Amino acid sequence: MPLRNRLRLVAVSGLALFTAAASLPPAAARTSPEHRPSGGGLSAVIRYTEYGIPHVVAKDYADLGFGNGWAQAADQLCVLADGFVTVRGERSAYFGQDAAPDGSLSSATKNLSSDLYFRGVRASGTVEKLLKVPAPAGPSHDVKETMRGWAAGYNAWIKQNRITDPACRGASWVRPVTTLDVAVRGFAISVLGGQGRGIEGITAARPPSSVPAVPGVSPEEAAGAARRLLSTQNADMGSNAVAFNGSTTAGGRGLLIGNPHYPWQGGRRFWQSQQTIPGELDVAGGSLLGSTTMSIGHNRNIAWSHTVATGVTLNLHQLTLDPADPTAYLVDGRSERMTKRTVTVPVKGAAPVTRSQWWTRYGPVVTSLGAGLPLPWTATTAYALNDPNASNLRASDTSLGFSRARSTADIESALRRTQGLPWVNTVAADSRGHSFFSQSQVLPRITDDLAQRCSTALGKATYPSSGLAVLDGSRSECALGSDPDALQPGIFGPGRMPVLKDTPYVENSNDSAWLTHAQTPLTGYERVFGTIGTPRSMRTRGAIEDVSAMAEKGRLTVGDLQLQQFANRAPAGDMTAGDLARACSALPGGTASGTDGSPVDVSAACGVLKGWDRTMDTASAGALLFDRFWRRATATVPADKLWKVPFSAADPVRTPNTLNTSAPGIAAALADSVAELRAAGIALDAPVGSHQFVVRNGKRIPVGGGTESLGVWNKTEPVWNAAGGGYTEVSAGSSYIQVVGWDGGPCPVARTLLTYSQSSNPASPHYSDQTRLYSGERWVTSRFCEKDIARSPALRVVRVHERR
Repeated sequence: MPLRNRLRLVAVSGLALFTAAASLPPAAARTSPEHRPSGGGLSAVIRYTEYGIPHVVAKDYADLGFGNGWAQAADQLCVLADGFVTVRGERSAYFGQDAAPDGSLSSATKNLSSDLYFRGVRASGTVEKLLKVPAPAGPSHDVKETMRGWAAGYNAWIKQNRITDPACRGASWVRPVTTLDVAVRGFAISVLGGQGRGIEGITAARPPSSVPAVPGVSPEEAAGAARRLLSTQNADMGSNAVAFNGSTTAGGRGLLIGNPHYPWQGGRRFWQSQQTIPGELDVAGGSLLGSTTMSIGHNRNIAWSHTVATGVTLNLHQLTLDPADPTAYLVDGRSERMTKRTVTVPVKGAAPVTRSQWWTRYGPVVTSLGAGLPLPWTATTAYALNDPNASNLRASDTSLGFSRARSTADIESALRRTQGLPWVNTVAADSRGHSFFSQSQVLPRITDDLAQRCSTALGKATYPSSGLAVLDGSRSECALGSDPDALQPGIFGPGRMPVLKDTPYVENSNDSAWLTHAQTPLTGYERVFGTIGTPRSMRTRGAIEDVSAMAEKGRLTVGDLQLQQFANRAPAGDMTAGDLARACSALPGGTASGTDGSPVDVSAACGVLKGWDRTMDTASAGALLFDRFWRRATATVPADKLWKVPFSAADPVRTPNTLNTSAPGIAAALADSVAELRAAGIALDAPVGSHQFVVRNGKRIPVGGGTESLGVWNKTEPVWNAAGGGYTEVSAGSSYIQVVGWDGGPCPVARTLLTYSQSSNPASPHYSDQTRLYSGERWVTSRFCEKDIARSPALRVVRVHERR
C-alpha cells in the first residue's frame, strides 16, 4: 500500500476514536475528567497538512487543549517558555534585572519592573480569584478545561521530546507550566492596554518622603503625550478587516478579509491550526501564542477578524491625599489608607530586590504612563489607574462563542453574553450574506457627562485630546457607575456599543467606528470609544477608497480580496508624488539644501518620483526613495502645514489633500533622503525587494508592503539598517491573513497566510516556508473539510497522549 494511503488510513482510524462522541448531542459528547477510563490521561490526534498546519481532533475540551498545547510547544517552545518566565516574575533571576523583555506581555522596559508587577499579581491571587468567578462573569468550565489541557499538552511535549531550537536548548528556564500560568498569560494579554501600559509607573511608585520629587507636565503637554501614547496609529499592533454582505458578492453570500498587523517576533505572534471536537466544535484560524482558543478564524458558516480599537481601556483617578499621611487619600472627606503590596524578586548575580506597590479602591498608584506622561506623587496628590480588564478573564469565552457561531447574529449574541474583548473591534461575515461590525470592548464607563462633571484640570485637557479621563477621586459621585446589561460594575454594557449590520461593507483600519461604512457613519457614542468627525489615517482613507469601489463593482469573490491584500497601493504616493516630482524639477539647478544646510543634487530624483508606480511591490522602482522622504516629511512638517486643502468632515476620505511643496522642511526632507540612499550605496530607483527583506537561515526573502504613514493596506514596519542594505528585518505588519467566502458547497472557500511562518525554530521546515509564499504573493488553500485534509499530499498523523 502506498505511504500516502497508509497515512490516510491512520487518519481515518484516529477519527474513529471520536465517532461515538460525534453521534451524541454536544453536551453528552463531553467527557469530564472524573469519568475518564481508568488509567487514561489526556490525548488528541493531530493531523498535519502543508506548511505544518495542525488539525487537532479531540473528544472534549480538556483533550483539545492538550492537543493544542502540544502542537504549539512543538512549533514555538522557546517563545512560549520565555513568556512563562515573564508571567511567573522570573526574568531577573534568569536574564538579569536590567535586560529588556520582548514587550509582548507588557510595556515593561526592564526585567525588574516586569517581575515586580507579575509577582504582585501572583502575590495578590488576582487571577486565582478571577478563575473562581462563576460564568458568565468569569470563565466557563469549557474554557478552564482548555487551559488545564493546554498546560498538560505543553508539559507532555517537553517531557517526551528533545529541544532543538538553539534559543532555549538546554536552558534551565524551560520548565513545566500550570493551569494558573496559562491563565496569567491570558490576563497579561487582557490588560495590555491598561495596567500593562503603566507597569513602570506602578512598580516605581513611592511615597513622596522616600524619593525626590518628579516634575510634572502642563495639562497641554499631558494632552499631547496622552494622544501619542494611546494612538492606534504607529503602534506595533493594528489591522485591517472588511466584511462584504451578499448584495456585493457573486453568490449573494458574505465575504471577509482579515489582515491583522502584529509583531513578527516574540510572544504576540499568531499560530495557525484547526480545532475539532466532533459534534461540538470545528473551527480554523490563528491563535495568539499561549491562547487556548481561536483568536481570529472561520468555521463552516461564519468568519471573523479583529482590529485594534480606539477605545481607551483605562482611566485615572486623581487622589487628594490626607495631609497627615501621603499613603492615605480622601473620599468625601474621609481618609482611606492605601494597601501596601510588597514583593521580592530574585536577581541573577545580585541580592534579591524588595519593593512595594500601593493600591487604592480605584487601582494601583501610578507615577507615569510612558516616558512622556509623568504623574508625580506629591504630598498632596497622587494618581490611581483604573483598568476594568484587570477583572476580565472572559476573552477566551468570547472567542469560543465565535468558534461555535453559525451566523453574524450568533457573533453578536456571543459578544453580549460574554463581554470579554479588551481592546479590539470585531468584523464578521456569514454564509447567509450578512456583514457585521461591533466595537464591543471592556471599557471604563466614562460618559461624556461624567467627564464634564468630574474631570480634574488635567482631565479637561487629556479627555478631549485622547479619551483618557482623569477624574476627581475625592468625590464618590465621580464613581463610574454601572449599566444594567453589563457583566461587571464600572463598564459599558452591550447596549452602548457602536454596532453596524448588513451594510454593503463594514471596514476598519484602526480608526474609530465613525466611518465603518462611509455612507452610513456611526455617531452617538462617548468620547472614550473614539472620535467623530476627525481626520482619518492615510491607511483608513485608502482602504475606504478601495473597499467602496469594490462594493460598487459588485460580484466579488475570494479572488478579488486576495488581489486587494497584495495591491500594495501607497495612497500617500497617489496624493503627493506627482506634486513632489514637479516641485523637484523646479528647483534651481536641481539642488536642495539638507537639514544641515548642505546642498544636495536631487535632479535624478525628479524623474524617479515621476516614474514610480505608486505601489510598494517588491519590484517597484523609486518606492524606497519616496518612503524615506515621506517618513521625514511627516515627522518634521506640522500636519496643518503639510497640505494645502485642510480636512473637512463633509469629505473625510478625500481631505486633507494637495501637498504643500513650499512648506519649510519639504525640500530638506527630499535632499536628506537622496543623500541617505547615496551614502548607503542604494540607487534612487532601486526596486523595493532588493532593499526591503528578511534573512532566514542565511537567505534573503524580499518583502513588499509599506509603513503606516504611506497608507499601504499590506502594512510592513521594516527596520532600517543602511549598513546592512536597507530594511533588513520586519518588526511588525501583516501577520495571520485570511480571506473567507462561500460558494454554496459544503465547505467554506478560504485562503490564508501566516507571514512569518508557523515555527520560530530555525531547524524547522516551517520556519520560513510561508514567509517565502508571502514574498511571492501566494496563498495557502485552507483544508477545512475532512475530504480536503485526507487529500493533503503532506498529511502526517500524530496521536499524542500523556505518559504517567
